[in-house]
Amino acid sequence: MSNPTAEMEPTMSTHRPTPVTLEDQRLPVRAKLVAAWTSFALLYAYVDILGFYTPGTVEDILDGKVHTFDLSQAFSITALTIVSVPIFMIVLTAVLKPRANRLTNLGVAALYVPITVFNVAGGFYLYYYGFGVVLELVVLALVLRYAWAWPRSVPSAASATGPDAERVRVEQQA
Repeated sequence: MSNPTAEMEPTMSTHRPTPVTLEDQRLPVRAKLVAAWTSFALLYAYVDILGFYTPGTVEDILDGKVHTFDLSQAFSITALTIVSVPIFMIVLTAVLKPRANRLTNLGVAALYVPITVFNVAGGFYLYYYGFGVVLELVVLALVLRYAWAWPRSVPSAASATGPDAERVRVEQQA
């Protein structure tokens, strides 16, 4: 008679690792938007920062020029504002209520598409700035897609109150 416990123990030749399935949790749209705005802000900053390595850029800045613009308080405030908006979108996306969040994301991302495209005009290294703009536009497209497709919830008759309660009950019975 054989030992039942010995038969249950795997041997080196018969032991196969069990495949592990990783859990794929659904990421909330708000988290996707925060990640997208963070990526956009980093790309936006790094394209400009790495652009300082373009020959002649630092010399032009020291001479008071950025592309065709004169360095001034107005230029600096404008540049700071343009860079600050995506940074603030990270915070706003995290805290705004869904309806305001969706509208703000759609509006700001749509506004930044032409601003981002305009930035390639000043780039001396067309491939470099062009690639940076394409990456930024991809992220803006993701923002627009995530915000546009923001999941809707349908109110239930039990949770509806006030004048909407009767309308919700009638719609659910229809």
